[in-house]
Amino acid sequence: MEERRFKESFQDAWAGIRYSIRTQRNMKIHLAAAVLVLLVSYVLGLSRMEFALVLFAITLVLVAEMFNTAVEKTVDLYIKTYHSGARLAKHIAAGAVLVTAINAVIIGLIVFLPYLRKLL
Repeated sequence: MEERRFKESFQDAWAGIRYSIRTQRNMKIHLAAAVLVLLVSYVLGLSRMEFALVLFAITLVLVAEMFNTAVEKTVDLYIKTYHSGARLAKHIAAGAVLVTAINAVIIGLIVFLPYLRKLL
C-alpha cells in the first residue's frame, strides 16, 4: 500500500509539471531558454561547478513559475470577482518569478562572459 501511494504522488507531481508546460506560455519560454542555455553550457565545456550553478538557476526559475501558476489557479478558484488582495497575490507571485529570472541572468553573465571573451 505504501508503494502505491508513492507512485501516485509521483504521478500527481508529473501531472503538475505537464500541466504547467502545456498551459503556461511563460513556462514554455523558460523551458526553451533552459534547453538553449544547457546546450551552450555543453558546447562551451563548463566546469562541474559552473554547470551546477547554471542548472540551479534554471531550476529556481522553473519552480518559481510553477508556484506562480499554483497561486494564480488557487486565487482564481476562490475569487470570482475583482479583488485587490487577489490581484496583489498574483503580482507578488509573478514578482518572485521575475526575481529568479534576474538571478538566472546574473549567474549566466558571471559564468558565460569569460567563455564568450575567449571566443571573441
